[in-house]
Amino acid sequence: MPRFYCPQTMEIGTSLVLSEAIMRHIHVLRLPIGSHITLFNGNGGEYVATLDAIDRKTATVQIKVFNPRDAELPYAVTVAQALPENSKMDWIVEKAVELGAAGLQPLAAKRCVTRLTSERAEKKTAHWNAIVVAASEQCGRNRLMQVAEPADFAQWTERDDLHRRLLLSPRAEHSLSEWVKHHPPQALALVIGPEGGFSPEEEEMALSRGMIAVGMGDRILRTETAGLAALAALNGIWGIM
Repeated sequence: MPRFYCPQTMEIGTSLVLSEAIMRHIHVLRLPIGSHITLFNGNGGEYVATLDAIDRKTATVQIKVFNPRDAELPYAVTVAQALPENSKMDWIVEKAVELGAAGLQPLAAKRCVTRLTSERAEKKTAHWNAIVVAASEQCGRNRLMQVAEPADFAQWTERDDLHRRLLLSPRAEHSLSEWVKHHPPQALALVIGPEGGFSPEEEEMALSRGMIAVGMGDRILRTETAGLAALAALNGIWGIM
């Protein structure tokens, strides 16, 4: 059954005019009148609707059933990712959604190749949010991963946060798997450096502000691989996958 994100109030038994974006998908899929589709508005749960009418400019559905199904992790994980080069962040956003991350925090670190002006950062954040919607439609999540505005790494480390922050580092003395095995499932942030990693000064600063350095084994993972591998490992050890 096709799934679409529809940020509108929905109630069983009411009619709803779909957005132009959803209507275009319906035309591409060539769905006939009477077809069932799934709609979710990001507030949890999903609705089954029947396609009542469609023409070149509008499509109307009848809301039939509400399903409270949820596909979220029982703990909130934020992927704090230093900005990688080119379009790697698009891939990271998509896969973070699929793996259940609750949030993504883009970070500007010393060794980041990509630098964003305030205007470009706003456009990039909107672009990443569009990827979140598409990935959520595909993977079955009914709540959207939250993408924060890009932040300077040093300033971000100063923020008061009750959640643990695990900094992935090849210089760490303890492994991620060792830490996860000895701690119960909980909200946390996985902090990933850019190509070349965080500088020694950045790591020292982060650790002095309460972050915990953990490793991912003897192999050095690319920035676009490290956070996602860590999230998958975390979920596997805590028995969520």
